[in-house]
Amino acid sequence: MNMPINASNGRAISPATVIEAALNGPWGPAKQPGMPFKIRDIVAQGIACAKAGAAVIHIHPYDEVTGRQNDQFDTYRAIIEGIREHVDVVVYPSASFDEQDSGSRFAVTEKLAQLGLIEWATLDPGSANVVRFTELDAGSNGFLYANSCATIRAGLEIAERFGFRPAYACYEPGFVRTGARLHAQFPKTPVPIYRLMFSDDFSFGFPPTESALKAYKKLLDCEAAAAPVMVSGLGVDITRLIPAAVAFGYHVRVGLEDEPLGSLMTNVALVERAIERIVKEGGAVATVAQARCM
Repeated sequence: MNMPINASNGRAISPATVIEAALNGPWGPAKQPGMPFKIRDIVAQGIACAKAGAAVIHIHPYDEVTGRQNDQFDTYRAIIEGIREHVDVVVYPSASFDEQDSGSRFAVTEKLAQLGLIEWATLDPGSANVVRFTELDAGSNGFLYANSCATIRAGLEIAERFGFRPAYACYEPGFVRTGARLHAQFPKTPVPIYRLMFSDDFSFGFPPTESALKAYKKLLDCEAAAAPVMVSGLGVDITRLIPAAVAFGYHVRVGLEDEPLGSLMTNVALVERAIERIVKEGGAVATVAQARCM
């Protein structure tokens, strides 16, 4: 990516950095006590994060009685409309975990798209073992996060039909290569955002180091040179990668979905911390309009 030069100091100026706030994730309040799971709390935190500077909000829906993720259309709709009633921001859903690697995985996504409620949607281009190092050491197997090529194609077909942007979570480098090849089969689909998944706690992918991000950059420059890229992860403080992300023109995701479990931070505080670091590195925070056009 060719970036303009600041005449005053000769330093490259990166494009504005889009901040995504991932409010809760699949962990449940028992494992991540600060995360919102009731509709009113998810809506309130989404609004607060948008006002703090996040251009994109990512949500998981929950059953308010059991505290378990439920992936129900009505819950998603209530959250998305609740946030968008107060702030103009991109709000996008997870895909059904109960229906992973099945023809029904994107049924709710399709229904939301039919009503024009989403601009982005989760579509992860690969499969991975998701297990913490502590679980491995204790003899646990974690779980297999499965997305067959047939399932990915089904999601891309829906994205092409309704024009929403696929949000690719790339747990391993092979996700980049698979996602790029499959996206080429659906040329009318908006260019995916490649969200790179780093971790300190889990065994997938790379740890959050600048050398790892540089390795991903080399791969992306070959496979998806024109695509937007975001740094993120699970069980990780991504702050240390913000300087390199700003330098590369990449975007940043933060939030209690991605933080190590038991975090004492709030979603708003995580957004504010990311903004502070981006500005410190000479970057600028993207508006919602810029996020839509990236």
